[in-house]
Amino acid sequence: MTFFVLLLVCFAVAHIPPLARLLGAPTRRDTMRVAAGAAFILASIPHFTSPERYLPMMPPFVPAPAAMIFVSGVAELIGGLGMLIPRTARYASWWLALLLVVIFPANVYVAISGVNAAGLPSSPWYTWSRLPFQVLFIWWALYAANASGNLRRSARTMQRI
Repeated sequence: MTFFVLLLVCFAVAHIPPLARLLGAPTRRDTMRVAAGAAFILASIPHFTSPERYLPMMPPFVPAPAAMIFVSGVAELIGGLGMLIPRTARYASWWLALLLVVIFPANVYVAISGVNAAGLPSSPWYTWSRLPFQVLFIWWALYAANASGNLRRSARTMQRI
């Protein structure tokens, strides 16, 4: 939910007309793309500045949890930067969708075990309500980058053959 609020704030800021023009975001979809990029970049920062806060969220089956926190931060940073560049946004959106699928088991572990990162609510309603938001974040990234556009065109081309 914290990431959702961050995403909405980034969207609102990127939607300000002079800033939207400066960011090269003339359409709502472009604004969503820029917002996703900024939100993932901002969300990656604590992975480097205070990674220890995420250690309780790591399921016991994850090898080298501290390294995985760093790796997931790098993945968020790369995906966020890729979303800011229109030419790489489709690849970045699929990268972020994959990342969100990969980290989903950790979010399930958090919901089941009741642990959470320092500074985040640890109540059951919060930890369980985060799970459906993963689907929203995947949709947002893919929609914002028009990632399915090429897939639909490819499917139509294959039907003609």
